[in-house]
Order: sequence, then C-alpha cells, then structure tokens
Amino acid sequence: LTVAMSGESGLVGGALAPFLATGGHAVRPLVRRAAAPGSGEIAWDPARGTIDAAALEGCDAVVHLAGENIGAGRWTPARKAAIRESRVASTRLLCETLARCARPPRVLVAASAVGWYGASGGDDARDETAPAGSGFLSELTRAWEAALEPARAAGIRVVALRIGVVLAARGGALAKMLPAFRAGAGGPIGNGRQWMSW
Repeated sequence: LTVAMSGESGLVGGALAPFLATGGHAVRPLVRRAAAPGSGEIAWDPARGTIDAAALEGCDAVVHLAGENIGAGRWTPARKAAIRESRVASTRLLCETLARCARPPRVLVAASAVGWYGASGGDDARDETAPAGSGFLSELTRAWEAALEPARAAGIRVVALRIGVVLAARGGALAKMLPAFRAGAGGPIGNGRQWMSW
C-alpha cells in the first residue's frame, strides 16, 4: 500500500513508519517544508492552511499523527491554544483536502486521545462508547475528532485512535520517569488511583 503519514518523525510515527516500510508498504511523509524531489514527501503547512492535494491522490491510506507535544511545558493559555491549533486545524485541513480528492484513500487513521474521557477516577469502566468527560483535554479531543467529519462525510473510513500515555525508552512519559527511578527516587505517580490507559 501507499501510506501518507503526518507526524512520521514523532514518537509513534517514528516506530510505525519503519514497521510499515519493512512490511513492503511505501510511506509518504507529510513535511512542513518543500518536498525533496523524488522523495515521495508531501508538502503541507497546517499553520498557513496549505497542502499539496495532488500528492495525496491515489494514496491507499493516510495516517495522521501530527500535533504539538502536550507533555512539553506548562499549559499556559498560549500553550493550550497552540496545542489545540496543532491538532484541530491540521486535522480539518487534511480531512477537507482528502474529501476533495478524485481518488481518496480508503482509510484515514487519525490520532486522538484518551483525554476524551476526562480526568476521572473511580471504578467505572471506559470504552469507545463512554461519553466525553470534561476539562481541557476532553474539550480538545471532542474538537479534534469533530474535525474528522469532512473525510467521513466523503465516504472515507475514519478510525480515531484514542491513544493513551505512550511508554517508550526514546521519549514520551517513560523517558521522563526513568531518570528518577534509575536514581532510586521513583515512587507512585500521583495518588496511585488515577486512570492509566493500557
């Protein structure tokens, strides 16, 4: 298959792209600069609302993982706005573009987050049918998933991956926690009763 992928250089994309490539699939990364000639790259600039729509024609699938890292820095009002813009605007741009393709992909797999469910605890089970929670992450995730609608309305199969905490030695939450544990200063995270998606 030919798979266009945003966020190909990120933590999840950095593992998924090589996995797909070794399986014989052609990965075409979306890049925020001019595409290198003959590289298969697809140029886009979500902040400016531009994308090379012609380069998306005929892709079998699109994997959309791009978005500002929510774990990097304090959530000031400006940072929250940047996080929201990076996810909602880029998703809307991509989905509106795919909806206009003469030969759209059969499937769009788009990152979302378990933030959908809110920051609640307790013993209530959560699955895909659970209602949205409250708070910044829940509101962000609702808007993020709503931005997928143009692709869905165009008949593209849309899969919203509600990704949880990413644990990988090269980045994500685990890389931030490991130094304390390696130094013998690790312990329970939070009160020990909070949700941890697996």
